[in-house]
Amino acid sequence: MPELWIPGSAEPSLDDFVERVHRQIERFTAAHEAEETHVELELADGERVALQALSAEPGFGFVTLTAHPDEDGQRQLIVPVNAIRRITLGPADEDRALGFTLPLPNRGGTKGSPTDEKGPEPAA
Repeated sequence: MPELWIPGSAEPSLDDFVERVHRQIERFTAAHEAEETHVELELADGERVALQALSAEPGFGFVTLTAHPDEDGQRQLIVPVNAIRRITLGPADEDRALGFTLPLPNRGGTKGSPTDEKGPEPAA
């Protein structure tokens, strides 16, 4: 599947994509006065993942999805970014108490990396 590129624009950047998704989650959380936002991602094969975190690593067209722990424990999926079909945002509540974890601003290391020293911070 070809990538969308508009002549005259810069090459697509995974870091920029992930930062923009994080900003959209922050805006949604603030606009809905929710403590946290539930983020669900749908992949091309139909699998739905309740996201805890999203990272632009390892790069080269791939992102790391950190899923909320289930009965099998925590899992990370490294997928090509073009396998993402939909990202759904909603308030985290009693039925969907799984909120997304935004990276801390102005911290060294890779933004949103699940392996950051202090760990991610809950959404505002």
